[in-house]
Amino acid sequence: MTRDIADVPAVEVITTVAVHLMSSAAVKCGLAEEGAAHKDLDEARKLIHALAGLVTASATEIGSYHAAPLRDGLKSLQLAFREASVVPDEPGQGPGEKFTGPVIG
Repeated sequence: MTRDIADVPAVEVITTVAVHLMSSAAVKCGLAEEGAAHKDLDEARKLIHALAGLVTASATEIGSYHAAPLRDGLKSLQLAFREASVVPDEPGQGPGEKFTGPVIG
């Protein structure tokens, strides 16, 4: 059965989109079962950057109950990206750090 988009609360749409971005970024960082087969750090950078913008912009709207796990997932992806990079970005220059500030493990 298909739900009418009008019936879906905004917080559910936002968190669903964030989870899709996280999942895709994780695969592109090489964290999937196949690992290196799907690793593409250029694509991962774009996805993490988009995720950071979404999470940062929506955090006050969706509340800390929903935003906290999204922030944790985002930070984990940012750290995984940094670890996977052959040439690491300068602090504050990694994917999404424009929105989150420098990410330190």
